[in-house]
Amino acid sequence: MARKDITMSPGEIQAFFQEQMTLQVATNGKDGFPHVAPMWFVVEDEKLVFRSFTKSQKIVNLQRNPNFTVLLEDGLDYAELRGVMIKATATLVTDRDYVLAMYGKLAARYPMLGGQPVELDPESLENAFGRFAEKNTAVVVEPVKVISWDHRKLGGGY
Repeated sequence: MARKDITMSPGEIQAFFQEQMTLQVATNGKDGFPHVAPMWFVVEDEKLVFRSFTKSQKIVNLQRNPNFTVLLEDGLDYAELRGVMIKATATLVTDRDYVLAMYGKLAARYPMLGGQPVELDPESLENAFGRFAEKNTAVVVEPVKVISWDHRKLGGGY
């Protein structure tokens, strides 16, 4: 008997993006080893986007080689495992206004300024993150291949 299809539909993938909070980012190190780092992210136009300091290892790696892989995963028991792995190329954005807007979107999703996520007006956004915006690069994850799985679709069977 053929194994059940456990891939997620595009709609299920987009819903999964909204549920998850930590993106595992694997870039290619100069030494040939993967460099893996957890990142906060947002979804723009159905693509994952994150930011990091321009001098960080992951950005240096992406400047050298824009090919990388990201992973979102969930579940503890085998029957509940879900995940989306994206083999991608990076679009690096250094525009200060775009990066500052990314900080605002991240602050609305994550507790970057205290215990709760907050919506920031333009002045508060500038005061909180303006000094960092020009030192950061935003990364748009441009999918080359998307691989997904949802073991809940197995219905307890293997």
